[in-house]
Formats: sequence, C-alpha cells, structure tokens
Amino acid sequence: MKQKTKMIHGGITGDEQTGAVSVPIYQVSTYKQPRAGQHTGYEYSRTGNPTRTALESLIADLEGGAAGYAFGSGMAAVTAVMMLFNSGDHIILTDDVYGGTYRVMTKVMNRIGIEATFSDTSSIGDIEKAIKPNTKAIYVETPTNPLLKITDLKKVSETAKKHGLLLIVDNTFYTPYFQNPLSFGADIVLHSATKYLGGHSDVVGGLVVTATKELGEELHFIQNSTGGILGPQDSWLLMRGMKTLGLRMEAHEQNARKIAAFLEGHHAVEKVYYPGSPSHPGHELAKQQSTGFGGMISFDIGKEENVDLVLGRLKLFTIAESLGAVESLISVPARMTHASIPRDRRLQLGITDGLIRISVGIEDIDDLLEDLKEALDSLA
Repeated sequence: MKQKTKMIHGGITGDEQTGAVSVPIYQVSTYKQPRAGQHTGYEYSRTGNPTRTALESLIADLEGGAAGYAFGSGMAAVTAVMMLFNSGDHIILTDDVYGGTYRVMTKVMNRIGIEATFSDTSSIGDIEKAIKPNTKAIYVETPTNPLLKITDLKKVSETAKKHGLLLIVDNTFYTPYFQNPLSFGADIVLHSATKYLGGHSDVVGGLVVTATKELGEELHFIQNSTGGILGPQDSWLLMRGMKTLGLRMEAHEQNARKIAAFLEGHHAVEKVYYPGSPSHPGHELAKQQSTGFGGMISFDIGKEENVDLVLGRLKLFTIAESLGAVESLISVPARMTHASIPRDRRLQLGITDGLIRISVGIEDIDDLLEDLKEALDSLA
C-alpha cells in the first residue's frame, strides 16, 4: 500500500458498530468492566483511549514501526523518550537542534543526571569523537532546525549499532511521507505532530514510533506512568489532518523549490539553506534517503535591522512560532524558536541575528513570490 493510500486507510478506520467512516471521538475517561479487574480492552483513558489508539496505529503504519504513541506535545514526546534512560547516561544530539530540545536537555534532563553532548551528526567522525563509555543513544534531526543540515541515516545507524546505542530520529520536517528513518535502522522516530502532520495550526501534539514491540512497551509504561497523553479531540484532529498529508507535502515542496530559487538570485540574500537546491551540501544525500525536500527554507539577510524591515513589509507570511501549516509562516530563530540557546552558541552554529526561517505554505506561488520580492527589494 502506497503512503497516500495508507494515510486514508492505515491504522484503525471507521467504526464497525455504527458504520461511521470516521473514527469517533471517544470523549470518555473510564470504561465499564464486566468484572472487577477484568476489562474489555480499555480501563482508563490515561492508559488507552480508542480515538488515541486509532491515531497511534496510523502513525505506526506510516512509519513502518511496531508501535506508536501520542503525547500532548512534541516536547512531551521528546521528554518521554529521554525518560527511557537513567541517571548517569549520556546522549549525543545533533548540534543544530530545535531550541526546545536543547533547553530540555540542558535545563531539565541534566537535573536528573542525563548528560548531553551536541555534535555535528552530519559528520560520522564527530559522532565517534563524542561517544563515551556511558553513551546510550544518538539523537538526530535531519534536516536540522533551522539550518537544514542532512545526516546520513544509514551511516549513523551503523555507527549506533557498532557501539550498542539507540538511534532516535526527529522526523518532523520531512514527515513519514518523505522519509522513513526506521527503514534505515533507527530505533525510535518522533514528531512534533503540531507541525506538518496536523497541518492547520489548530492542534498541539507529539507522536513517537518504536521499531520493536519491546521498546514500545517500555515507552508505554513511561507514558502511562507520567501521563503526558494526547486527548481524544486532538487525536481526531490529527487523524483528519494526516489524511491530506501527502497532498500538502507535495504542494509545500513545489512552492518551496521556487521560493528557494528566487532567494538564491536576490541581491539582499547572503545565504540560502534548502536541501532541495543543488547547491546545498546535503542535496545528493537527501535525494538518496528521502523522496522529497519539504517546505522549510532558511536564509540570511545579514544585519539584524534588515530583519525587521523585511518582516514589517510582508503581507502573506505570518510572523509566528511553529511551522508546517497550510499558511506560510515566518520566524527569526535567534529571537523566537532558538532564543533559549545562548547567543554565542547560536553564532557558533551559524544561527545569526539576520537568519530568517520560513515555513512555505500552500498559497498561490505567484502571490508568495510577489510578497517576498516587495519586502526584500525594500532593502535596496
């Protein structure tokens, strides 16, 4: 079954009892038991809810995994995955990682003794140098946020297995429509489902898929114990959004390719980061391990004061946190998504004060290009 078909027919579809073609929203907290201690599949909605189960089954199908789990946010998903580890364990993470992930590792997980090293995971040599006797996992974003670096999933998986480490991949930017990390040897895949999977700026959620049933059982124990679950209403909204994921991702990419080409030719733009551009250092690798390049673009316009001039003239690009929605969003990582990272660290990574990140929507491309041209031309 192809991915677009799976998005409609994967997981649990409809309702056999009533014939409803859409999974019902089971707005319920507890379930009747025929005998004390004997339930019929569900006992309490923190442990399991039929609507959430349908979503979890769908994401497991799309990622080709053994089990899926839905959390109240992307960060709740990341936190639950990190709770698989113990005090004294060490995790290697992509250096150019989402600011929230950096924050939870350096400000929260460090309190319970989980160590973190941020390394350039696009370099196997850098990963090897970062491995310690107490290292337990490698955590990868590919493409990264916001500089869109590409990591070779197959090679990192081989490195992880050689050292007995888990490989965790944040697949938010490419989604299971464009990339399936488990097929390259990853052990865990996670998503901020708030982004492309939901796709309409109306739901917050996180999804995790495990390669094995055993690892899934460990994660479910943590989910049930800590309670960071996704509610039935939001689970239903995510399933509705995911039905059109394939169509939306193709539209996002089609627009993004044209915008990246425009930005590369504009005098006010110093650098463009987009894996779909042949000039991107990870372009060929991205072609090998994904079926598309997504809708995220970052570009640098130099001086910080240029940023406010450009953003102040835009009409169709909404200044907002988040990404992956049908409308085009624009942000300044240094001030917004990555503000929690110290400035000297940001500059070391290349996240300058003049860096702008856009999440290309599915509006008419001519309108988006005209909007960007008018704003950037103002810098002349």
